[in-house]
Amino acid sequence: MPGRPYILSETNWKTVRETEYQLAVLPWGATEPHNFHLPYGTDTFEVEAVAVEAARLAWEGGTRPLVLPAVPFGANAQQVDIPHTLNLNPSTQAYVLADLVESLEAQGITKLVLLNGHGGNEFRGIIRELQARTDVFLCLLNWYGALDPREFFRDPGDHAGMMETSLMLHLHPELVLPLQEAGPGAARPFRLVALREGWAWAPRNWIQVTADTGVGDPAEATGDSGQAFFRALTERIAGFLMELAAAELEELYES
Repeated sequence: MPGRPYILSETNWKTVRETEYQLAVLPWGATEPHNFHLPYGTDTFEVEAVAVEAARLAWEGGTRPLVLPAVPFGANAQQVDIPHTLNLNPSTQAYVLADLVESLEAQGITKLVLLNGHGGNEFRGIIRELQARTDVFLCLLNWYGALDPREFFRDPGDHAGMMETSLMLHLHPELVLPLQEAGPGAARPFRLVALREGWAWAPRNWIQVTADTGVGDPAEATGDSGQAFFRALTERIAGFLMELAAAELEELYES
């Protein structure tokens, strides 16, 4: 059975040669613990699934997206004291992204959506610098910011909480341990008022913040709520892919 034509790692040269792709989607995840019950690859599993389903919907709507292989390593410098967390520094991510964009540009891709699935990946500064050196239109989309999760989850959580656990119960239930084995995801806030209230920022020392690596209680997570959220999320992102594919780069701004 031939691979899906909108997924680069599955498709073949015959299909690629005959298809005029309108934009590329690069899923970027991370490898880190997610409480006791979710796998280290949670961020990558999620972002890749979102990319693939959104691309499928866009393809069926007449758009020609191409989903690139997911990058499974994120910016995790504050978690490397937790065993087998794998870190790519932002400077390294900048080099990786630049090399990939150079390849895409040489092959005629004019639009790239960087679909991010890890909160520690801060790509805006990288994209600002890279955009000045390439004609490929670069766009960042954090999937977890595309839809208000509070419409689907009473308390979504920040990391391995109700939202992520529900998504994984829908996408990969075989990789999720029984929820009674999960920690409560309790997080210690900053003592400093500005950092605690969010009008100042500093990276969190993860092992000091949470005892189980989670931030958010997964106890009420269900696969059904994950499925409903996933459907609404991917439909919204598919709509954006279709709109971007049809857009003229010289006419992105309203007159």
